[in-house]
Amino acid sequence: MADLPPLKGRGATYDPDNRFAPTRVEAEDDGWWQEETPVRRATLVAEEAARSALAWNSSPDLPFDRSLNPYRGCEHGCIYCYARPSHAYWDLSPGLDFETRLIARSGLVDRLREELCRPGYACRPINLSGNTDCYQPLEAERGSTRELLAFLLACRHPLTLVTKSALILRDLDLLRALAEHRLVRVMISLTSLDRTLKRRLEPRAASPGARLKVIRALAEAGVPVGTLVAPVIPGLTDHELERLLGAAREAGADTAGWMLLRLPREVAPLFEAWLETHYPERAAKVMSLMRQCRGGAAYDARFGKRMRGEGVFAELLAQRFAAACRRLGLNQAPALAAQRLDTSAFRPPHPQGDLFD
Repeated sequence: MADLPPLKGRGATYDPDNRFAPTRVEAEDDGWWQEETPVRRATLVAEEAARSALAWNSSPDLPFDRSLNPYRGCEHGCIYCYARPSHAYWDLSPGLDFETRLIARSGLVDRLREELCRPGYACRPINLSGNTDCYQPLEAERGSTRELLAFLLACRHPLTLVTKSALILRDLDLLRALAEHRLVRVMISLTSLDRTLKRRLEPRAASPGARLKVIRALAEAGVPVGTLVAPVIPGLTDHELERLLGAAREAGADTAGWMLLRLPREVAPLFEAWLETHYPERAAKVMSLMRQCRGGAAYDARFGKRMRGEGVFAELLAQRFAAACRRLGLNQAPALAAQRLDTSAFRPPHPQGDLFD
């Protein structure tokens, strides 16, 4: 698959088989004329009536135990996205299908209202974008994330949010109001300051400059904002680690985190094909470094290892990150304290749909 031409504006170079499908189709060149690979692939959106809102997890690697995703699939098309394998559950491919055949979930506010009203519900921050970006391009049309923000503000329910989209500034009014009640914390994802590399890695996400402007605008509005340098790709983006942290700090971020590239299931062959297409001269080195960080494999799913890796190279990345944060004044105690969210003001919504007087 590595010799397939990339589609303009898309991350994946092909559609791997759905691992749950009972049959597989494999193309073979039999010498007869065949249609050429299309240079574009349209985005299709299907509707799904949500049966539930919150997704729960008990992972010790995550700082939240519940998340909410308005969309399945993501048009940003990030080739490295760890959520790609989840598309197989909907009888779709984790490859091009993941970024071109999207699912918009409807009725989320009603489902969330039901769940927040359940006896014994304990209020803790809800993470938006736990799987795919809630501010991907489809949000401009659907407005589901804005509707959820308004509902959570009315309930005084805290939330965290991770995005790489400049569309978040559309909702600055709601985010500012949430911040006034200590109900929101935002992390802006940064991968590279190289615009060419970014276009290949994340073809439909905001540019590096636009993301830094988002950090600045949120900070100036009083919204707690940090940066997530993720993923760090050994041999491709790791040399930018300090520059990314410095640029985010200059823009107004006061906290930061990082994550090593994750290649679960179909993501590994998709990423390797992408490397061979765009950076063939670096492909062997990148995968060699990745295997050094993953115990000799392309991926290690163990808790405590999957986010940061292990070995000499992974330890060096962790040391570089910590040193840069100390030098830049990131993750200092006052900033961390200011980003603790308030759960005491939560007011369960009215079960029938009318909020408070």
